[in-house]
Amino acid sequence: MNSGNVLRFSVSDRINDVEIGPRQVPLTLLGEFQKDVLEFLRGSAREVDPTQVMVSIEPGSLAFVATGLAMAVSLWADLESLRLPDSLGLMDPRRAAVVERWQAAARQNPHRKYRVSESSVGIDFSVDASTAFARAEDEWVQVEKFVHGRVVDWGGRTKANVHLELEDGKMLVVAAAQDLILQEQQNRVYRTALLHITAEENLLSGALRNPRLLAFEAHQPVFDEDEFQQMVSRGTAAWSGFANATEWLEDLRGGAQ
Repeated sequence: MNSGNVLRFSVSDRINDVEIGPRQVPLTLLGEFQKDVLEFLRGSAREVDPTQVMVSIEPGSLAFVATGLAMAVSLWADLESLRLPDSLGLMDPRRAAVVERWQAAARQNPHRKYRVSESSVGIDFSVDASTAFARAEDEWVQVEKFVHGRVVDWGGRTKANVHLELEDGKMLVVAAAQDLILQEQQNRVYRTALLHITAEENLLSGALRNPRLLAFEAHQPVFDEDEFQQMVSRGTAAWSGFANATEWLEDLRGGAQ
């Protein structure tokens, strides 16, 4: 198995003084654990396709081993963040919610223990009655900024918005006034765009919430040779009266003394 491609999820508990395992596990716990593992893998961005993930059930405690995860970038980033106790505020909110549910269940069931591990990359964290993963206090500030990405959908019958796929693969849904979309001369769907937005930004994670579109900005990501030459020509003409720019600068500095 490839490094960084496999995750082992396990839950251990004692029910009526009997260790749970693949041959004996409460139906409700089996269903809840399977749902939690799926939600943790997918996260909010749904970057993991469950149809492409293979799972084996191992003996001992109830354990699922999921493979096919090498491209799940935010999943591995969130796992790394769990090395810190105040990490839940930095994680994908769906994954953080799973960890919080596990902590709550472990505190109600003193023998309950959840574990996620991948030994080849040093991932190994447990959740039991004694753990205290928490969310650092969120601080949100109002910002105005530019975001770049690919428009995958826009419009809406009653509430207009723009679905923007960011460069890191995450999706940002930006609220928009219908007239802003109506006045656009080109269909921007499936094309890259630069959006001028207002939003609330988390000072810890950089996450954005309540984004609202101000305008589509002109965006030209490729080098324009004609425009560059025009700039060179304007600059050359502006400096044509100075034989030596360095001497002119030195004279200017001397004159300022």
